[in-house]
Amino acid sequence: MKRTAFFIFIFLSFLAGAQTLYSHLDKKTLALGEPAVFTVRIENLGGKDVFIAPKNQLLPFHFEVIKDSISKQKDLYERTVEFAIYQEGVFKIPQLDIKIGDQVQQTIPYEVEVVNTAKKEDQINDIMNNKSVKLEGRDYWDMYKFYLLGFLAVVALIFLVWQFIRYGRQRISSPVVLTNQTLKKLESLRKKKYIENGNYRAFYVNIIDITREFLTSQYHIPANVLLTDDLIEYMKNNNTISIENEKIVEDVFLRGDMVKFAKNFPDTAIMQKDFDDIKAFVKRSSKDLEFEKLRKDV
Repeated sequence: MKRTAFFIFIFLSFLAGAQTLYSHLDKKTLALGEPAVFTVRIENLGGKDVFIAPKNQLLPFHFEVIKDSISKQKDLYERTVEFAIYQEGVFKIPQLDIKIGDQVQQTIPYEVEVVNTAKKEDQINDIMNNKSVKLEGRDYWDMYKFYLLGFLAVVALIFLVWQFIRYGRQRISSPVVLTNQTLKKLESLRKKKYIENGNYRAFYVNIIDITREFLTSQYHIPANVLLTDDLIEYMKNNNTISIENEKIVEDVFLRGDMVKFAKNFPDTAIMQKDFDDIKAFVKRSSKDLEFEKLRKDV
């Protein structure tokens, strides 16, 4: 009996000293643009450090952050994010990994349904009745002259585009030119110092966007419209890109997806390696295409 009481005492003491993680979403159904609040709370912190996504980067892309506040005391951490969503549909707040000291705890996932409260049958009535006005020739000119000028501008634009396609498309879309353009974009990304500052979310969002655009223009892969898993499968099933380059793209894109949903926290060494690998892939792409050094069936 004494031994049982002793173990119960030890168990209760453990629970009293353990950190308790709570999360709460105040609304599960929202109108377009309606604010909602997501809260993360940790009790019994005991002065331990909390590692979580930076401000304004906790929620996925469709969640427009209005306010992101953090309150931390010795035994309490509270993160309150006020947000709104401006698209109809069902959106998910994924399970979030939160590191408390040396331990990692996870929140529960949530779903938010966003609806358009305006109804098609809603009738809009004018305040005053319409009046009939007799128009003359000059009145018609004043009313439609901008349409005529716009039409002439469109014709001129079509002519310029046709000239561009006829004389400039081949030069601008050459592999060497596309490679140099992408290298300039990567250099601009490097100057933002996301790696040095540990801003891994902004770094991976930008480098993946640059790489998607490059894959689309250089290799004619529909990277801009494919999800990561579909893009990887697409590259594996055709001969447009070498196996070495495919492996680089796969590693960086998968790591980027993990970062976006706060499931991975890469250090500066990994970020620098990913940047160098993508840059090397871009540099050798024009030569790979020139010498047809693509995937070979084995």
